[in-house]
Amino acid sequence: MTPLAITWYGHSTFVITTPGGTRIVTDPWLEGNPKCPAGARIDKADVILLSHGHSDHTGSAASVARATGAPVVAIHELSLWLELKGVKNVKGMGIGGTITVAGLAITMTPAVHSSSVIENDAIVYLGQPAGFVVRMEDRRAFYFAGDTALFGDMRLIADVHAPEIAFLPIGDHYTMGPDDAARACKLLLVRQVVPMHYGTFPILTGTPERLKELVEPGIDVLVLNPGETGQ
Repeated sequence: MTPLAITWYGHSTFVITTPGGTRIVTDPWLEGNPKCPAGARIDKADVILLSHGHSDHTGSAASVARATGAPVVAIHELSLWLELKGVKNVKGMGIGGTITVAGLAITMTPAVHSSSVIENDAIVYLGQPAGFVVRMEDRRAFYFAGDTALFGDMRLIADVHAPEIAFLPIGDHYTMGPDDAARACKLLLVRQVVPMHYGTFPILTGTPERLKELVEPGIDVLVLNPGETGQ
């Protein structure tokens, strides 16, 4: 087993390499992402997780799926939409369900947000937004929240899944900001938090520095620059 490795491509796009070497891509958005390093590509993956349908979370889903051949995990309605767009090997599921992909147990959790895309000047509903708990080969788990507000059932995620690491949005305006993200850490009982969905646009004003001020002692805030890998 090797240490968990986390590479950030800006916004909510990560490549998370588990101790067993499995590569998980979250909410791939490369082209058009102001924070993504120029020329960045993701051409190796074992599973792709999509939290919801907004274009800043699915913008590169089809291209990354084609380049890697990795299965795409998404809520049922979003999975059907992806298949209509020609994406192969899509695994639709529902909130509360658990599936096994690439040797990992992946549970879909609630999120408080929305999920849609605009096509032909009309809004297309793409199911509920979601998060994921991923249990890795060494039995540790991490929680990828997707876009969400703070909600009290994060404590249930702690009780049921006991994740050690949480990937949380902190940008505010469209999601929770640093204050609520710090409260989320307390509910989730995690030892490490990886901030995301901040700084991409001026309207996303939450900062990792503010989160560091607010989390309880002993919680590590892993701040990455786009393109950087950390543990």
